[in-house]
Amino acid sequence: MARTREFDETEVLDKAVELFWTKGYNATSANDLVKGLGLSRSSIYSTFTDKRTLFIKSLDRYRRRNVDQMLNMVKQSNDIPKTIADIFKMVVAQDITAKIPKGCLMVNTGVELAPHDNEIARIVNENGQNIENTFKVAIERGQDLGQIPKTHDAESLARFIHNNISGLRVAVKSNAEKKALDDIVKICLSVLK
Repeated sequence: MARTREFDETEVLDKAVELFWTKGYNATSANDLVKGLGLSRSSIYSTFTDKRTLFIKSLDRYRRRNVDQMLNMVKQSNDIPKTIADIFKMVVAQDITAKIPKGCLMVNTGVELAPHDNEIARIVNENGQNIENTFKVAIERGQDLGQIPKTHDAESLARFIHNNISGLRVAVKSNAEKKALDDIVKICLSVLK
């Protein structure tokens, strides 16, 4: 008879997200997983098969938990420039006060693993494409409402916004000063006026 699981897989994935987000994939050891998840090695491996599978499930959990929140803000917005400004402010606020700034798990993963792992690169790229597509639709709506000038096409603006959010996350992780981050945000948002 199979043993029933004595843990909530979602809670375990949330803990794994935090571990991988803080340490990165390569620096997270099996011992880190055992200690951080509060599970035995056998429980981890019988549930998730291996570290890589756990990491991929953690990326999906991160995307659903964090990225989807940002995308929903954009989809539900009636004031696109304000919402995009709020997202930039949220990105800065998330890490500026953190003891250990983590940046973005997707961006971190793109830098650490995507160059030599095609499956991870595909996941990161699909996530980025989803973000760009959402911004594109929102910017088109903002342009139709007269909130954003049509100086640039929506797809180019969406790529610009996404690229700068990703870059801002790297700057935050690198302990950039708040004034520098605010300057970056101000210039980025100027293209929407």
